[in-house]
Amino acid sequence: MNKVFLIGRLTKDPELRYTSSNVATATFSLAVDRNFTNQNGEREADFINIVVWRKQAENVKNYLTKGSQVAIDGRIQTRSYDGQDGQKRYVTEVVADNVQFLGTKSANTNNGGTSTEPAFNDNATPYDFASTPAQTTDVSNDPFADFGSSIEISDDELPF
Repeated sequence: MNKVFLIGRLTKDPELRYTSSNVATATFSLAVDRNFTNQNGEREADFINIVVWRKQAENVKNYLTKGSQVAIDGRIQTRSYDGQDGQKRYVTEVVADNVQFLGTKSANTNNGGTSTEPAFNDNATPYDFASTPAQTTDVSNDPFADFGSSIEISDDELPF
């Protein structure tokens, strides 16, 4: 089984390209923190190359920037090519099946940058639930009235 799950931050903006058959592909590097600290007590990171294809590649290019946090679900792929000097080069990368957008660096560090992600604010005015009227849902109309014929279910039909 070849399955990879990663959570990390983009080290630079994604690069979008198109193949000769007009299929979108995006590449970026993901910094993933290690679970332990080194001898100096510092947490190190691994920098992992990610490849994304098709519509998801276009979404990555349009909505992610350097510092964005993502979760990746994919597989490891190794390929080779001949370099300009004639030497064979090997590349190991993660081909992402799914990219989940988790947030931007400015939203998580609250460094004053522009972000579409909500940031926690210690100075926010607390919401007053007592003075806000409760919203209710009108249940007088049957939401299934125009659904069709009724369905009868009996406990006798259950397999357990």
